[in-house]
Amino acid sequence: MATRSGNRQQANSGGANTAAKPAMRKPVFIKVDQLKPGTTGHNLTVKIVNANTVLSKKPRNPSSLRVPARPQQNTRIAECLVGDETGSILLTARNDQVDLMKPDATIILRNAKIDMFKGSMRLNVDKWGRIEAGEPATFVVNEENNLSLVEYELVNVEE
Repeated sequence: MATRSGNRQQANSGGANTAAKPAMRKPVFIKVDQLKPGTTGHNLTVKIVNANTVLSKKPRNPSSLRVPARPQQNTRIAECLVGDETGSILLTARNDQVDLMKPDATIILRNAKIDMFKGSMRLNVDKWGRIEAGEPATFVVNEENNLSLVEYELVNVEE
């Protein structure tokens, strides 16, 4: 009996059997022209060219719902043209993200993904990603290479 409890204490106290926690990796930042359809996990530093609010909707009447009421907020969606010196793309910002979308501001996107909307690419940051304000960038956005204007078509390839 004493050996069993002794082994438990050794395992709990950080003995040789415990696995080491892997070290955190540094984020790899890419440029806008490297984005491809259907990819995820992108880290970018971009400048906002313009921001257009496309939806600002009030929540439904909570008294008509049978679930307990919780604080409801307005649903806001904005389409923002963002980019760097290599190209530009449309970013879909939702709710609290809309507050950061000021023209000529520089933002850092973490864990962004590419969504397809009507055959074109849109950059999106969901709940697993993060948008934060960055230091003012010195580059000029290349609006000539707008990746959202390229239309893609799904093609089935037979082998």
